[in-house]
Amino acid sequence: MQENNEVKATPSEEEFEHTKLNAWESIKRFFVELFDIQSDTDRDATVAAVKKDISFKGHTAWILIFSIFIASIGLNVSSTAVVIGAMLISPLMGPIVGIGLSLAINDIETMKRSFINLGVMVVLSVLTATLYFWLSPLTEETAELVARTAPNILDVLVAIFGGLGLIVAKTKSGTIASVIFGVAIATALMPPLCTVGYGLAVGNLGYAGGALFLFSINAVFIALATFLVAKILRFPMVRYANTKRRKMITRLVSLVAIIVIVPSVYFFIKLLDKQVFTNKIKEFVKTELKYEGAEIVKFSQDYKAKSIEVYLIGKPVPQNVIDVWVSKIKETDKIQDVNLRIYQGTDNSSELAAQISGDLKADILSELYINNEQKIRDKTERIAFLEDAIAKLAVAREDIPFADVSAELKVSYEDLESIGYARRIQNNFKVIDTIPVFTMTWNNKIRSRDKAANNEKIAALLKVRLKLDTLRVE
Repeated sequence: MQENNEVKATPSEEEFEHTKLNAWESIKRFFVELFDIQSDTDRDATVAAVKKDISFKGHTAWILIFSIFIASIGLNVSSTAVVIGAMLISPLMGPIVGIGLSLAINDIETMKRSFINLGVMVVLSVLTATLYFWLSPLTEETAELVARTAPNILDVLVAIFGGLGLIVAKTKSGTIASVIFGVAIATALMPPLCTVGYGLAVGNLGYAGGALFLFSINAVFIALATFLVAKILRFPMVRYANTKRRKMITRLVSLVAIIVIVPSVYFFIKLLDKQVFTNKIKEFVKTELKYEGAEIVKFSQDYKAKSIEVYLIGKPVPQNVIDVWVSKIKETDKIQDVNLRIYQGTDNSSELAAQISGDLKADILSELYINNEQKIRDKTERIAFLEDAIAKLAVAREDIPFADVSAELKVSYEDLESIGYARRIQNNFKVIDTIPVFTMTWNNKIRSRDKAANNEKIAALLKVRLKLDTLRVE
């Protein structure tokens, strides 16, 4: 008789495995449904909506002009709220999304329309902004204007995630309008174009170039995000009957896609490298450049020249300490090729003055002034608080003619030996009130009953004499 060596699973083990499998399938299904955007995507409606937004004529042209004027005014007076209002009505996003989608679906006609309309929009926006700033009597640089002249890695990230959020919202059945408005604000396409106009109007080509670069980065990465999402969601490609035309268009679209994607990657890497450089410099200055008795009043870094200039006041830092700082920066990753320059009070005054630019002097003085102003303001507030408290105490003493009242009561009551007065804060758990309290000290010969009677009479007298509704005599 042959023995069966196979070990059979018990019913409880089978149930456990079955439950575990069901739990895993439920979790997997939950996350698939949570992040799935394929099932609720309306591809035909999305393509139609994007093509509709590309158009630039009539109402759209006037809306763009008015929004440019509004944004320019907001930048001119440094009003964030006004700038946001202008971005909400700006139609600039349409052609940019059209470029990304047309590249993804191989639609040459839509791509041409998108590029032409975007070019016209940009030119019209810059001309409108230039006209405004040329006519405006307010030509001073504001924080809102300066913020749009130097793009950084955060602008790239905002453009990427903003573009992703925009196209995902557009592809959903029943477009999410609030997301589109939010992306319009976050990516901020219009303020850089207004800043280009400002730079041209005041003759500052550096500002104009930096702002145009920022706009280009935003536009390119929004288009790139649209391209990627359309590819992931497998939007249907546009088919052409003519084989030669189809091949030519495919090559042309691929070439444009490469022209868009390659600079995007390059800009991203360069801006990321610049941001890492800036962060490393700040961290190094904060952690390594320390010397007792000396204080850093200002430092500036130049990414292109790979240099950092630090300005010190206070106790002079010996050269051997500076040499240690230089050797440390040579050993720090990402900034090992940076040239460190230290300026301090021991330097020749004329040399130091020559090294510090007018703007830097103003920044140092402004920073010192702000710090001192804040300290003075804090002390002033504390003094005002204490003076107010003293004044309240003085009023509390002076609002009762204590000396006169005491003399009058002593004449009427010979056995009264002393009088006390204070304001008592009392809380009955419904309201907190301040009650005037008089304390009477009587001769020991007076009986308790007579003391209580006298206190009642004095309370009534004081209410009339001092015109008080509430007081207490003890």
